[in-house]
Amino acid sequence: MAMVRITPTAIAVSCDPFTGRPQRVRVGADIQPIVRIERVRDESAAYPVAVGPRTLFDIRTPAARLRLAFEHRSRRWLVEGLDTEPETLAAVA
Repeated sequence: MAMVRITPTAIAVSCDPFTGRPQRVRVGADIQPIVRIERVRDESAAYPVAVGPRTLFDIRTPAARLRLAFEHRSRRWLVEGLDTEPETLAAVA
């Protein structure tokens, strides 16, 4: 399934103090480890004026794929996309 855009919602993210990469995500009372960072998009140079500079992370947790946005001005994390379907790989014959 594809990543579905959702209304940006604040989320708690724990990061590595040296690299700034996200390590754990808190969704409600549940803490999910980040298994893999699939993509990073740095929007520091070109960004919408209303939003400001931000960095987007496509991550995978054991339960879902998420698109996280870190807004540099407000220093907050938002979840902007969600994919709860397991990834299916096409078999090559």
